[in-house]
Amino acid sequence: MSADTNYALDSSDVLREIPAPNLTYQPQFPECGKHKIGLIGCGGITTQHLTAYRNAGLEVVALCNRTLEKAEARRAEFYPNARVYTDPIELLANKEVTVVDLTLHPGPRAAWIEAALRAGKHVLSQKPFVLDLNKGQELVRLAEQQKRLLAVNQNGRWAPYVRYAQLAIDRGLIGEVQSLTVNVCWNHGWVEGTPFDRIHHLLLYDFAMHWVDMACCFMSRPARIAHAMLAKSPGQKVAPPLIGSAQLSFDAGLATLHFDGCTKLSAFESIQIIGTRGRISATGKSLEAHHLELITEDGIARPNLGGHWMPDGFGGTMGELLCAINENRQPYHSAANNLRSLEAVFALIASADEGRTVRVGEARSVGANCQIQP
Repeated sequence: MSADTNYALDSSDVLREIPAPNLTYQPQFPECGKHKIGLIGCGGITTQHLTAYRNAGLEVVALCNRTLEKAEARRAEFYPNARVYTDPIELLANKEVTVVDLTLHPGPRAAWIEAALRAGKHVLSQKPFVLDLNKGQELVRLAEQQKRLLAVNQNGRWAPYVRYAQLAIDRGLIGEVQSLTVNVCWNHGWVEGTPFDRIHHLLLYDFAMHWVDMACCFMSRPARIAHAMLAKSPGQKVAPPLIGSAQLSFDAGLATLHFDGCTKLSAFESIQIIGTRGRISATGKSLEAHHLELITEDGIARPNLGGHWMPDGFGGTMGELLCAINENRQPYHSAANNLRSLEAVFALIASADEGRTVRVGEARSVGANCQIQP
């Protein structure tokens, strides 16, 4: 190596501080509150849904759960005037309900999405909205035929740091994204002894799906090739492997994602997005990577982000759906858009199972290794 070079690895460049672009990254809601929401399924995660809706002044008029006490508890805590049901059919017959928030377990989810669309309701479905890609395409076509919108609750898209990064990319501030590196470390040991402990692909199927979805959105084009590996940590007590590595290859670009769900101390998340004309770096606690830097030829910007993934992300998904209904357009998180992310997740699961690289779109469904086992 000559004295005047270090093979272009010089990191001594000094970037000037510039004002952060004013990007509308927080959840947006329609000015007119004409739509009324019915919630089907009142499990634990719906605390985040209902908190976000109440904070935004949205109107939930019906709650349904097969265990009446759960629906009544949600009503008492969040929406005292809502009607409660134990049968989803009765909620779907309620003409006051125009939008259904569907949070049932994945197995029966697709059937109730279909029922809600046929009942003339717009639908926000918990992720994954289907376990079979062909069925997902059928539901997309059905929504079009019914002239109703079907969206997926990929709430991570509205985490403040994720949404700000996406808007910066969409504005072209870093050029075309060419590589993405994600590192998420946290302790997922809380699932020990719960039904989640019986889902073999808990890591890829339930948790990593958020970051795979981010990768597909940041890249703004379909993934082509997928490869994944899983492992257990030394002394791991829960059944599913909680350490995973995934790679997605795009026509122009690569995404590398690493997950360690057995990190006992100092949960951490890092997202590095490299574009042809700049980069974005987001770091911090898991689900709170608010230390964001936007680096362009003009300099470095450090926006002061407010809000949180939970519950704000849940407000973002419903708010975007309601805005799309009012504006007669497809929502950013439409089911058609989300199928691209599901294809990538299914391919990663197949790769981990079969020990080979899998072409995205080849794995059309997921099986028992992604469901709660008896």
